Amino acid sequence: VQLQASGGGLVQAGGSLRLSCAASGRTLSLYNMGWFRQAPGKEREFVAAITRSGDSTGYTDSVKGRFTISRDNAKNTLYLQMNSLKPEDTAVYYCAAAAAYLERRQGQYNYWGQGTLVTVSS
Repeated sequence: VQLQASGGGLVQAGGSLRLSCAASGRTLSLYNMGWFRQAPGKEREFVAAITRSGDSTGYTDSVKGRFTISRDNAKNTLYLQMNSLKPEDTAVYYCAAAAAYLERRQGQYNYWGQGTLVTVSS
């Protein structure tokens, strides 16, 4: 499966963005999906994950209550709604596909998108 992330941009603190991840090549419903991010000078970290059907989700503590992961399998698209953005959310955001369930470890993801940059100004 090929993944294409989009929707990044520059936003002020407190603002919102919605990231999208379009899949092609194979149907998205075959995979559990995740979002990761890499801030400047830092390692890539887990942000959120969702099961194949979308009935279960998981989040890293720093985004709970602010970010929502969702998917539309009919449109072969994964989303990340980001509200109440903070400067520390500035990073390149990556979508990824895994066979494993609600996996937080990067090594368990087999397919990765190219990343989309989110910049939050203070």
